[in-house]
Amino acid sequence: MEVPFQEGQVSFLIQLPERMRPGSYWRHTRVTMQIILPMILLALLSYLLYRHIMAPLKQLQLATQAFSHGNLKVRVRKLLGSRNDELSELANTFDQMAARIGELIVGQRQLIADLSHELRTPLTRLDIALDNLSSQNENQENIERIKRESKQIRRLVEDTLTLAWLTNEKPKLQQESIDLVDLLDVVIDDAQFEFPQKRIHCQLPNSAQLNNSSHRALGQALENIIRNALRYTSKDKGIKITLKESVQHFEIDIADNGPGVPKEYLSKIFEPFFRVDKSRPAGSDSFGLALAQRQIAAINGEIFAQNRING
Repeated sequence: MEVPFQEGQVSFLIQLPERMRPGSYWRHTRVTMQIILPMILLALLSYLLYRHIMAPLKQLQLATQAFSHGNLKVRVRKLLGSRNDELSELANTFDQMAARIGELIVGQRQLIADLSHELRTPLTRLDIALDNLSSQNENQENIERIKRESKQIRRLVEDTLTLAWLTNEKPKLQQESIDLVDLLDVVIDDAQFEFPQKRIHCQLPNSAQLNNSSHRALGQALENIIRNALRYTSKDKGIKITLKESVQHFEIDIADNGPGVPKEYLSKIFEPFFRVDKSRPAGSDSFGLALAQRQIAAINGEIFAQNRING
């Protein structure tokens, strides 16, 4: 290391150790400045850019999930602040779509409620008029026919409204604890009274406690399924009802002796108004299995149909 004096002809020389020679860390410094530091800056910039793009997309995702779960008032644009780019335009479009669909759904709900009121009122008046006519014994056969049709219309209206509510709202009806054996006993007794010429064989435990369920929803579902099984079973045969318990769930198996269902229709029989035999007229059972499927789904259960191996 040279230190020159003022005259310029004389210098003061110092010999330093080799470890203090300038430039020994230059390679590391160059690698740091040319590669490592730019990579750190690039990673930081990428992270900021990612946050700038993904934050509104995450808001859109959460809003979409909330909207699909029934929160019709969810909006996104106000959550994005003052940004003005393509993503904010997308948020505006989503808000407009959500507002429009929300208005349609609310209007549909109101229409169903109004329809329920408007249909029940004349049906009630019709029932009262029929009762008055029945007491006078005038045209009794025709009156009985009108009564049957009135009851069928009433059941179709009630089932339609219930099906629309279960389909649109997708409620969770897990409210109470029930004993499946007691519930099945009541349903089976009613079914046996309605179909006295057909046998019902049961294989049930002494008790089966089911928590977080609904007595009404499950009872109606089982009633529809068992009635459907008895309806399609011939007079000289019957149905078999088995209740099994596993670690995490109960399984109720209802086996009939009907003609069976083509494999491609096994899922369609749970659709409203679907009939395998197109020649059969639509009746009060048009919603039976469709209602049962949605009622069971509302208590966090599932139902499926399959043909028996031996017929």
